[in-house]
Amino acid sequence: MDFTKILPVDSLKIPFVLGIDGLSRSGKTTFVSKLEHYFKSLGYRTVTFHIDDYIEPRNRRYDTGHEEWFEYYFLQWDIKKLKEELFDRVKTGVKLDQGVVNNDSLVADIVIIEGVFLQRKEWRGAFDRMLYLDCAKAVRFQRETAGTQKKIKKFEDRYWKAEEYYLESVRPGEKADIVIES
Repeated sequence: MDFTKILPVDSLKIPFVLGIDGLSRSGKTTFVSKLEHYFKSLGYRTVTFHIDDYIEPRNRRYDTGHEEWFEYYFLQWDIKKLKEELFDRVKTGVKLDQGVVNNDSLVADIVIIEGVFLQRKEWRGAFDRMLYLDCAKAVRFQRETAGTQKKIKKFEDRYWKAEEYYLESVRPGEKADIVIES
């Protein structure tokens, strides 16, 4: 991957908020690790937030009376809280030492936020640039462990339906600034 096309050529607005979107097992975490190394080699102070670190407690996202795909897409994260407490606040600065958003101290040049469903309407405006890692469902499924692959009903009822909803309603590949086949 040619990382040189990810940042603006002329001037970098600080903090620069970069989204790395992609469906499950599309390679987001691996990609971000390489990207962080590249940015640091250029002298940028970089901090990364992983959306999966903000997953709601199990009782708020399972057995809620909604269909499983709905629980995964709409209840996996507190959409409004994340918008207010993470996405809106990273624009004002990030304290790098603990990865905690802190409005008083700007020590990160680049803020990377990595996760699934990042381009939903509630969050999309927080990003200066959005990358979408596009990976075929069959490839992503093969990246699951053998034990996880045996839980096919969960994929059909929860994950794949939510992903289909996202692909059809948000169209992340069309809206992203850069699409990378992974």
